[in-house]
Amino acid sequence: MTISDESTFLGIDLSTQQLKAVVINNELQTLHEAQVQFDCDLPEFRTHGGVVIHPQDSRVVTAPPLMWVKALDMLLDRLRVAGVDFSQIASLSGAAQQHGSVYWSKGALSKLESLNPDRFLHEQLATCFSVTQSPVWMDSSTTEQCRRLEDAVGGPLALAELTGSRAYERFTGPQIAKLFDTRPSTYHSTERISLVSSCVASLFLGKYAALDYSDASGMNLLNIHTKEWSQECLKSCAPDLAEKLGEPVPSYSVLGPVSDYFVERYGFSPDCRVVAFTGDNPGSLIGMCMAEGDLVVSLGTSDTLILDLKKPQTLGEGHILCSPLTPDTFMGLLCFKNGSIPRNRINEKCTEGSWQIFSELLDSTPRGNFGNFGLYYDVQEIVPFVVGDYRFNKAGVHVSRFASNEVEVRALIEGQFVARRAHAEDLGFIAGNNTRILATGGASKNHCILQVLADVFNVPVYTQEVSNSAALGSAYQAKFALIRESTTFKDMTAHLPSPTLVCSPYKDAQAVYNPMVARYRAAIKNILQNK
Repeated sequence: MTISDESTFLGIDLSTQQLKAVVINNELQTLHEAQVQFDCDLPEFRTHGGVVIHPQDSRVVTAPPLMWVKALDMLLDRLRVAGVDFSQIASLSGAAQQHGSVYWSKGALSKLESLNPDRFLHEQLATCFSVTQSPVWMDSSTTEQCRRLEDAVGGPLALAELTGSRAYERFTGPQIAKLFDTRPSTYHSTERISLVSSCVASLFLGKYAALDYSDASGMNLLNIHTKEWSQECLKSCAPDLAEKLGEPVPSYSVLGPVSDYFVERYGFSPDCRVVAFTGDNPGSLIGMCMAEGDLVVSLGTSDTLILDLKKPQTLGEGHILCSPLTPDTFMGLLCFKNGSIPRNRINEKCTEGSWQIFSELLDSTPRGNFGNFGLYYDVQEIVPFVVGDYRFNKAGVHVSRFASNEVEVRALIEGQFVARRAHAEDLGFIAGNNTRILATGGASKNHCILQVLADVFNVPVYTQEVSNSAALGSAYQAKFALIRESTTFKDMTAHLPSPTLVCSPYKDAQAVYNPMVARYRAAIKNILQNK
């Protein structure tokens, strides 16, 4: 479709709890937004937080793919009511929660290709899923399959070298292996296996959409160096798996025109193009408009770090994904479960819940906290694999408590960010003269917390007014895919408002925190040895 001044672009984000959409104009300005909340808008599916935790085994966490299909019907209707002119949409793309998998039953393709525009999608696709409850990223029931997959290629580090991650229970490869192990007839009756992202893309295409490199590299199946499926990994999981997955493609690939269903039902132009959908973390990388060397730090329930890498690292923890924007670069991803959970607990303990007092306490103690140091893990952490509170005094001796609330508060925040820095460096992060931290998430509104972040990393911290970054990134990708032969993503987004500088590190920051990173590494080594 030829892009004109009136052209618009649609971005979709199917997260755990909701389906969101954003429509932007040719200047990348947001025109319309809409969302569907799964729990309240689709109560018939009986999800809690967008998922179903199975009572017989709480490790099994799923979501019904038909709920996502019905949500798309509702989302497009809400966009239409909001005044969206679908005929002006030149292209669309999307992102979705990573690691979820969708299993299409035999005959589903013919139904996708012959959808009746007079009927809802969910009515026509009700029998198209061989697995009616899709495993999602919260599922942790595939430990046996993970070990088998690692053994098949020579161990966890060998798998990480090959696919970017050691075997994780939530990853799609082990989930497919579990299906084949426990329900082989269901596996054999499956015509195609999609990720959640490519499932939604398939709805728009009216045929099976290819998986993109970036989301596919979160499956423990893709060789991230060759961008091809690893035959050893496929063989370890299930037979004939390559045929059920299809060939992966670059994340910026134009997959084809939108299906006739959307042309006739909603008034999309038949020239509207569907661009490959990706995972929510790659989508957020696009939406945050990261520059080379930037580090995104999301401070939420979990703390997440995203960094752009020219070369992949091989680590036992963390993830390396293929970049959604360029063919030969990578993105590093680290997730820490203990983000706002211990921050909220220590705030309640020390200030009875006052974030203003919390900030005052944090500011009242010097950088380095008189040598006191704390690590707080309310739940089993991913990196490192520990749980519990660990407090150390200046001499490095473990203590049961600190002498004052202000020491406790600074020990928490410094300990969190020193840990984030250590693992980011392991993943390949190197602070340079032009490095920025782009901070987002709930705690990014607290200036005192961000000052500690700047000091620990010895890097300036910026914030930007970007909501729904994955949906917005998808809309950006939709346009970029059409024009990438004639421009770069950086040039396309150069006119957007620059992030706002919030904090710069103090001159003594490096001298204070470099030794603390070394202390952290020694402390974790000791904790793990004495578990």
